[in-house]
Amino acid sequence: MEKLNGFSPDRNILCLFDVDGTLTPPREKIDQQLDEFLQTLRGKVKIGIVGGSDYSKIAEQLGDNVIHKFDYVFAENGTVQYKDGKLVSKHAIQNQIGEELLQDLINFCLSYMGLIKLPKKRGTFIEFRNGMLNISPIGRNCTKEERMEFSEIDKREKIKEKFVAALKEKFAGKGLQFTKGGLISFDIFPEGWDKTLCLDLLEREGLNTIYFFGNETSDPE
Repeated sequence: MEKLNGFSPDRNILCLFDVDGTLTPPREKIDQQLDEFLQTLRGKVKIGIVGGSDYSKIAEQLGDNVIHKFDYVFAENGTVQYKDGKLVSKHAIQNQIGEELLQDLINFCLSYMGLIKLPKKRGTFIEFRNGMLNISPIGRNCTKEERMEFSEIDKREKIKEKFVAALKEKFAGKGLQFTKGGLISFDIFPEGWDKTLCLDLLEREGLNTIYFFGNETSDPE
């Protein structure tokens, strides 16, 4: 990795990184060389991360001291926000959409997944996070090999795509968004609670420039 020699420090610049697929392979640990490079970069500009996973999973991938290695850490699409090693904000999906809609979502997802036949099913089909529901037809407790097997089946049979289409039809007009998802899951969250939510904090930080690095960017649907 280049050591950024001759680069003048500018702490009004932020380099903001996605996690899965950008800094690490999905759910894997960061490469040590990249980890060291990011700390070198931090000596020149501010650095931050924004990921869809909860804080514990991000810490598994980037290190237990992740909130001290980055100026900003945004977990769960930015609904959980850390600055300079301290928690500054946390949003809860149940407060935003209400208990009735939340239970309707959970019940619909459980019913739908009960009709999906797969070679294997494991545990944790719905993961309740602060700012979203993470839905996994195979279950998040699957092994790496089972994860890849499901991903190949999903490419052929569009399991997650059809699931999201059914949710969009059932809950149209309810103020919800649905991600395309990763290898084994997708997310449901209130409209506007995508990764741009971190801008609520960053726009008040007096930054001159924000550079975002991600493996996939697109306009919201």
